[in-house]
Amino acid sequence: MIMKNTGLVLEGGGMRGTFTSGVLDYMMDNGIEFDYGIGVSAGACNGVSYVSRQRGRAKFSNIDLLEQYHYIGINHLIRTGSIINMDMLYNRFTEEILPFDYDSYFARDMKFEMVTTDCLTGQPCYMEEKSDRRRLIGIVRASASLPYVCPISYVDGRPMLDGGIVDSIPVERAISQGYERNIVVLTRNRGYRKNEKDIKTPFFLYRKYPQLRIALRNRNHLYNAQLEMVERMEDEGRILVIRPENPIQVDRMERDVQKLTDLYNEGYECASRILGRYIK
Repeated sequence: MIMKNTGLVLEGGGMRGTFTSGVLDYMMDNGIEFDYGIGVSAGACNGVSYVSRQRGRAKFSNIDLLEQYHYIGINHLIRTGSIINMDMLYNRFTEEILPFDYDSYFARDMKFEMVTTDCLTGQPCYMEEKSDRRRLIGIVRASASLPYVCPISYVDGRPMLDGGIVDSIPVERAISQGYERNIVVLTRNRGYRKNEKDIKTPFFLYRKYPQLRIALRNRNHLYNAQLEMVERMEDEGRILVIRPENPIQVDRMERDVQKLTDLYNEGYECASRILGRYIK
């Protein structure tokens, strides 16, 4: 079933994105498709496997691969400058362990955008790729390159970081592309808000990128404003939101496999409960 004139919006959230992988597997199990989608950070990582129709691949990445290879940890940060083993996720996993189906991805009619933050301008970039394998993985990696704990990535020669810095829930982008109706997958419960205090970036970090420093400082305020917008649009019936029902106990860099498995199952169950009425 193709959701005509409806966009799919996928929030990030690091390992909380395991919830999203459960939602997307339910969609694939029930043939739910879209003409357009947009993902941020973990939402981009999960989203590309949805577009390539590789059911279970995102779950494998978030749970099985983590359990086997322990690709998150301070030891990686100390040794490589990244808290995530980037080589494992974006090289070995993508090309060897559970290869990404580029042919299927490129053949799909669905337009899928990924959000990054341009370090030079401090503005969001909405990027897609349907022919160049290396550029596609470069965009996914940039979209999920967390500030402070991951190195800056480069796409088309531009320095990029996590898209969640400046557009965590890109509903407005989907609307601007002509999709007034959207299904939005969040990784926080309704009513969640971040601490309103500004984030102070240490003076020695990102000194060459003053606009990025401003974006980081305003990050919490912007995210809370987007959450309020989403709840308002949901109450008005303009969007359909799938989110955890209760505050979740999974951290952005969570390594507890059982917690992640439970969160995946919750995502699948929430999608079934909310979307099931549309496919009967």
